[in-house]
Amino acid sequence: MGQWQYHFLKMASRLVCLLPYTWVLAIGAQVGKLYYRIAKKQRERALRQIQERMDLSPQAAQAIIASLCAKLGQTVMEVLYIPALTPEFIAKHITIENRHYLDEALAEGHGVVFLTGHMGNWEWLGAVMSIIGFPMTSVIRRQENDQVTRFLNENRQWSGIEIFAKGTNEMLGAMRALKQKKILGLVADQDAGVDGQFVEFFACPASTPSGPAVFARRFKAPVVSVFIVRKPGGGHRVLVQPPLYFVEQDGEEADLLRLTQEMTTLTEQVIREFPDEWLWFQKRWATRPASTQEEKNEKS
Repeated sequence: MGQWQYHFLKMASRLVCLLPYTWVLAIGAQVGKLYYRIAKKQRERALRQIQERMDLSPQAAQAIIASLCAKLGQTVMEVLYIPALTPEFIAKHITIENRHYLDEALAEGHGVVFLTGHMGNWEWLGAVMSIIGFPMTSVIRRQENDQVTRFLNENRQWSGIEIFAKGTNEMLGAMRALKQKKILGLVADQDAGVDGQFVEFFACPASTPSGPAVFARRFKAPVVSVFIVRKPGGGHRVLVQPPLYFVEQDGEEADLLRLTQEMTTLTEQVIREFPDEWLWFQKRWATRPASTQEEKNEKS
């Protein structure tokens, strides 16, 4: 009884995997449209943030967020559909653009920091890259609901991803993965709280995780940003970006900050190109610079 949500998700996944992919997308779009109507708090936050950061009219913002919700519904259905992913399905529905950037970075022999964000179906991104043969590992944040976390982790491991959960021994696991020349997947587009580095994101200071830059410095690993967006007619495009590197130039702290800014700027550029693919609901600018030192002092 205590695990009923997990078992419900497993049962729903089995049923969804029996459907044609076109049905999965059609049902998901309708679920997303319903979410747009009923999730008032999230909708209003997304509309406010996208208007402020992209200087859009209310009408333009509504169109983008409505499209985002429809795509988000499709993502939810596709997450349930992960056990149906096969190399043949991927070859038919997923296009990987500029894969050579990732192949070349991996060939350097230092491991790769694989940076992505909450764009498109990021759960499919890791699963697809693992199924087609990349040695994927990932540091993941636990969901508020442990049963959902269990379901998602089982799918990730089924696809071949080695996962390290935050709050356990994730740092040791991540370091071991890079030493073994594997790909370390990190999602770094969320507010990092008082311990993050403030960089410009949509012309506003945003507390950003420093982990990707720290790993890049310590292991001389290239940072390759990879995003996944939807094709208009169904399926996905995986967009592999040119690698970024830690460069010793102005001292460790300044060099880490510069690389973090470069990664964040790259993420912003992709979001601007595909604004209805990014989760505008999230509280990305929740931590303010003025409050950071005060909060750190309170902790100490």
